[in-house]
Amino acid sequence: MTKPFAMRVGEATVFAREGQFTDAMAEIVIGAVDGPVGHAFANLMGQTAGHSRMFAVRDCNQMARPPTMMVPKVTIKDSKTIELLGSVVQAATADAIVDCVADGTIARSIVDDICIIDLIWLDPQAVKDPNLDRRDLYRTNYEATRMAISRALKGEPSAEELIANRRTIKHVMFDPEA
Repeated sequence: MTKPFAMRVGEATVFAREGQFTDAMAEIVIGAVDGPVGHAFANLMGQTAGHSRMFAVRDCNQMARPPTMMVPKVTIKDSKTIELLGSVVQAATADAIVDCVADGTIARSIVDDICIIDLIWLDPQAVKDPNLDRRDLYRTNYEATRMAISRALKGEPSAEELIANRRTIKHVMFDPEA
Protein backbone atom coordinates (compact mmCIF):
# COMPACT_ATOMS: atom_id res chain seq x y z
CA MET A 1 0.00 0.00 0.00
CA THR A 2 1.47 3.34 -1.00
CA LYS A 3 -1.50 5.66 -0.43
CA PRO A 4 -3.94 6.07 2.47
CA PHE A 5 -7.13 4.06 2.42
CA ALA A 6 -10.36 4.27 4.40
CA MET A 7 -10.11 1.01 6.35
CA ARG A 8 -8.50 -2.42 6.36
CA VAL A 9 -8.98 -5.14 8.99
CA GLY A 10 -7.00 -8.22 9.95
CA GLU A 11 -6.59 -10.68 12.77
CA ALA A 12 -4.12 -13.29 13.86
CA THR A 13 -3.78 -15.80 16.66
CA VAL A 14 -0.41 -17.10 17.80
CA PHE A 15 -0.41 -19.84 20.39
CA ALA A 16 1.75 -20.05 23.49
CA ARG A 17 4.50 -22.54 23.94
CA GLU A 18 3.55 -25.60 25.99
CA GLY A 19 2.61 -24.82 29.58
CA GLN A 20 2.21 -21.07 29.10
CA PHE A 21 -0.83 -18.80 29.00
CA THR A 22 0.68 -16.42 26.49
CA ASP A 23 -1.63 -16.84 23.48
CA ALA A 24 -1.96 -13.62 21.49
CA MET A 25 -5.01 -12.69 19.46
CA ALA A 26 -4.48 -9.38 17.66
CA GLU A 27 -7.44 -7.80 15.88
CA ILE A 28 -6.34 -4.83 13.82
CA VAL A 29 -8.15 -1.95 12.14
CA ILE A 30 -5.95 0.27 9.95
CA GLY A 31 -7.11 3.38 8.15
CA ALA A 32 -6.69 7.01 7.23
CA VAL A 33 -6.41 9.49 10.10
CA ASP A 34 -9.07 11.62 8.40
CA GLY A 35 -11.45 8.68 7.89
CA PRO A 36 -13.56 6.43 10.11
CA VAL A 37 -10.56 4.74 11.72
CA GLY A 38 -9.01 8.10 12.58
CA HIS A 39 -12.25 9.24 14.16
CA ALA A 40 -12.54 6.02 16.18
CA PHE A 41 -8.88 6.38 17.21
CA ALA A 42 -9.48 9.90 18.54
CA ASN A 43 -12.61 8.76 20.38
CA LEU A 44 -10.59 6.05 22.12
CA MET A 45 -8.47 8.68 23.87
CA GLY A 46 -10.94 8.71 26.77
CA GLN A 47 -10.64 5.97 29.36
CA THR A 48 -13.32 3.60 30.54
CA ALA A 49 -13.25 1.69 33.80
CA GLY A 50 -11.32 -1.54 33.38
CA HIS A 51 -10.33 -0.93 29.75
CA SER A 52 -7.37 1.42 29.78
CA ARG A 53 -6.15 2.21 26.30
CA MET A 54 -2.55 3.04 25.55
CA PHE A 55 -0.34 3.95 22.64
CA ALA A 56 2.05 1.33 21.34
CA VAL A 57 5.45 2.61 22.47
CA ARG A 58 8.80 0.89 22.23
CA ASP A 59 10.10 2.77 25.29
CA CYS A 60 9.63 6.18 26.83
CA ASN A 61 9.56 8.80 24.05
CA GLN A 62 9.56 6.10 21.33
CA MET A 63 5.95 5.88 20.13
CA ALA A 64 5.48 3.61 17.13
CA ARG A 65 4.55 5.07 13.74
CA PRO A 66 1.91 4.81 12.43
CA PRO A 67 0.30 5.74 15.75
CA THR A 68 -1.34 2.71 17.29
CA MET A 69 -3.90 2.52 20.07
CA MET A 70 -3.87 -0.72 22.06
CA VAL A 71 -7.28 -1.66 23.46
CA PRO A 72 -7.52 -4.65 25.83
CA LYS A 73 -10.25 -7.22 25.16
CA VAL A 74 -10.46 -8.14 28.83
CA THR A 75 -11.37 -6.06 31.85
CA ILE A 76 -8.30 -4.93 33.74
CA LYS A 77 -8.78 -5.74 37.40
CA ASP A 78 -5.31 -5.45 38.89
CA SER A 79 -1.92 -3.79 38.63
CA LYS A 80 -0.23 -7.00 37.41
CA THR A 81 -2.41 -6.96 34.27
CA ILE A 82 -1.59 -3.28 33.69
CA GLU A 83 2.10 -4.02 34.18
CA LEU A 84 2.11 -6.84 31.60
CA LEU A 85 0.08 -4.86 29.07
CA GLY A 86 2.17 -1.74 29.59
CA SER A 87 5.51 -3.50 29.28
CA VAL A 88 5.85 -6.81 27.44
CA VAL A 89 2.71 -6.60 25.28
CA GLN A 90 3.22 -2.91 24.55
CA ALA A 91 6.86 -3.42 23.54
CA ALA A 92 6.00 -6.41 21.33
CA THR A 93 3.21 -4.51 19.61
CA ALA A 94 5.31 -1.41 18.99
CA ASP A 95 8.30 -3.42 17.77
CA ALA A 96 6.06 -5.33 15.34
CA ILE A 97 4.69 -2.07 13.93
CA VAL A 98 8.12 -0.53 13.49
CA ASP A 99 9.36 -3.72 11.81
CA CYS A 100 6.35 -3.68 9.45
CA VAL A 101 7.42 -0.20 8.38
CA ALA A 102 11.07 -1.23 8.14
CA ASP A 103 10.35 -4.20 5.87
CA GLY A 104 7.81 -2.35 3.70
CA THR A 105 4.68 -4.17 4.89
CA ILE A 106 3.48 -0.66 5.76
CA ALA A 107 4.77 1.91 3.26
CA ARG A 108 6.89 4.59 4.93
CA SER A 109 5.19 7.21 2.79
CA ILE A 110 1.88 6.76 4.65
CA VAL A 111 2.93 6.33 8.29
CA ASP A 112 1.70 9.81 9.21
CA ASP A 113 -1.52 9.44 7.18
CA ILE A 114 -2.84 6.26 8.84
CA CYS A 115 -3.45 4.96 12.34
CA ILE A 116 -4.05 1.54 13.85
CA ILE A 117 -6.41 0.29 16.51
CA ASP A 118 -5.21 -3.01 17.96
CA LEU A 119 -7.51 -5.09 20.16
CA ILE A 120 -5.22 -7.14 22.36
CA TRP A 121 -5.75 -10.24 24.48
CA LEU A 122 -4.04 -11.11 27.73
CA ASP A 123 -5.10 -14.40 29.25
CA PRO A 124 -6.09 -13.77 32.89
CA GLN A 125 -4.20 -16.97 33.77
CA ALA A 126 -0.95 -15.37 32.55
CA VAL A 127 -1.32 -12.70 35.21
CA LYS A 128 -1.53 -15.35 37.96
CA ASP A 129 1.25 -17.58 36.62
CA PRO A 130 4.38 -17.28 38.81
CA ASN A 131 6.39 -18.96 36.03
CA LEU A 132 5.14 -16.72 33.21
CA ASP A 133 7.57 -16.72 30.30
CA ARG A 134 7.71 -13.03 29.36
CA ARG A 135 9.76 -13.83 26.27
CA ASP A 136 7.00 -16.10 25.01
CA LEU A 137 4.42 -13.41 25.79
CA TYR A 138 6.53 -10.99 23.73
CA ARG A 139 6.92 -13.53 20.90
CA THR A 140 3.24 -14.32 20.58
CA ASN A 141 2.16 -10.68 20.63
CA TYR A 142 4.90 -9.62 18.21
CA GLU A 143 4.04 -12.37 15.73
CA ALA A 144 0.28 -11.88 16.01
CA THR A 145 0.57 -8.12 15.46
CA ARG A 146 2.79 -8.52 12.40
CA MET A 147 0.56 -11.21 10.94
CA ALA A 148 -2.64 -9.22 11.57
CA ILE A 149 -1.18 -6.11 9.91
CA SER A 150 0.01 -8.10 6.91
CA ARG A 151 -3.34 -9.83 6.54
CA ALA A 152 -5.18 -6.52 6.81
CA LEU A 153 -3.13 -4.90 4.10
CA LYS A 154 -3.34 -7.94 1.80
CA GLY A 155 -7.06 -8.54 2.40
CA GLU A 156 -6.46 -12.01 3.79
CA PRO A 157 -8.09 -14.38 4.01
CA SER A 158 -9.86 -13.77 0.71
CA ALA A 159 -13.54 -14.57 0.24
CA GLU A 160 -12.46 -17.36 -2.09
CA GLU A 161 -10.26 -18.95 0.59
CA LEU A 162 -13.02 -18.71 3.19
CA ILE A 163 -15.55 -20.30 0.86
CA ALA A 164 -13.13 -23.05 -0.18
CA ASN A 165 -12.43 -23.94 3.48
CA ARG A 166 -15.98 -23.47 4.78
CA ARG A 167 -16.59 -27.17 5.45
CA THR A 168 -13.04 -28.22 6.32
CA ILE A 169 -11.97 -25.67 8.93
CA LYS A 170 -13.69 -25.59 12.33
CA HIS A 171 -13.31 -22.99 15.06
CA VAL A 172 -10.52 -24.06 17.40
CA MET A 173 -12.83 -23.73 20.42
CA PHE A 174 -16.08 -25.00 18.89
CA ASP A 175 -16.94 -27.89 16.61
CA PRO A 176 -20.67 -27.90 15.84
CA GLU A 177 -20.50 -31.60 15.01
CA ALA A 178 -18.97 -32.64 18.33
